[in-house]
Amino acid sequence: MVPWPGNAVEYSMAGDHNPPVLAAGRPMTEPNETLSPAEGLGVVLDEHLRWIGQWHRAAFFHQGQGGDPVSAPASFAAWCVAAKKDDLAHQPAVEKLVHLHEQMHRHAKLVLLQASTGDLPSESDYDSVIGRFNEFVMQLRRVERAFGAAASGLDPLTGLRSRRGMQEALDREMNRFRRAGQPFCLALCDIDKFKGINDTYGHDIGDRVLASTAAVISRGIRSFDEAFRMGGEEFLVCLKETSLDEGFAVIERLRIDLQRSPVPLPDGREITVTASFGLVEARLDTPVDEVIVQADRALYQAKNSGRNRVIRYGVDMPVAKAG
Repeated sequence: MVPWPGNAVEYSMAGDHNPPVLAAGRPMTEPNETLSPAEGLGVVLDEHLRWIGQWHRAAFFHQGQGGDPVSAPASFAAWCVAAKKDDLAHQPAVEKLVHLHEQMHRHAKLVLLQASTGDLPSESDYDSVIGRFNEFVMQLRRVERAFGAAASGLDPLTGLRSRRGMQEALDREMNRFRRAGQPFCLALCDIDKFKGINDTYGHDIGDRVLASTAAVISRGIRSFDEAFRMGGEEFLVCLKETSLDEGFAVIERLRIDLQRSPVPLPDGREITVTASFGLVEARLDTPVDEVIVQADRALYQAKNSGRNRVIRYGVDMPVAKAG
């Protein structure tokens, strides 16, 4: 596991441990705690664009020293601290960004160490730093766009609505149920053995599986129904004006469609994806939060009954697992 950045690392070979400074002598800024994750990454990008200029001057004109200390900008370490507080640290895209940052600065420091002995960087050494810098900037922009989309209430990977605003949407549906007397159903969906997919094929293929699953769900429900990505490999579907029997028919069809929609791999192979579902019909005397809990209990039964099935809360009995 790549260690998360701590404080800024001074690259100056003179042993100077003053706070990081820019070429113009101004202190490097850290993302303000009030900034959103996307805005904080904007600060990180600005500082790294300044940093790469410092690094060029130090590597080619100042024997690795630079006029000012060449530092890994402190803003990224500060952003990582904020990301941990917001439970973003273990998202694959963020982990990749941290890994690229660590590699980039490690190679940059090695080049400056070489330059300090009087040897100009070779073309391959230069390319190793610039290539990683370009990768870091591209990944940073991807994460920045993703956080911007998330702030809008859409999950950037799947295009479904995120948990942001989900409670409000479900409360509206419960109020409509009370007024009109037409029930609705909630279904929790969990991709079967998703951790094994990530471990075997990597997070990029895992992301492809998530996007494909979301596409199957979107195709299989009506335009006025709603689907949300709960997080990880779990989704929630709200089927409006739908009884339990009607909801079961819809979700069972979704389950079959998902199984019949393999995800292609870059090498031409395919992954068959299945999912387990917990389905519940809302009741007027049951708060929305409790309806979600009931769907989760049904999903738990589906997982423990062999996976790749739909369990209706209060109707289906769990099937004993084969020994």
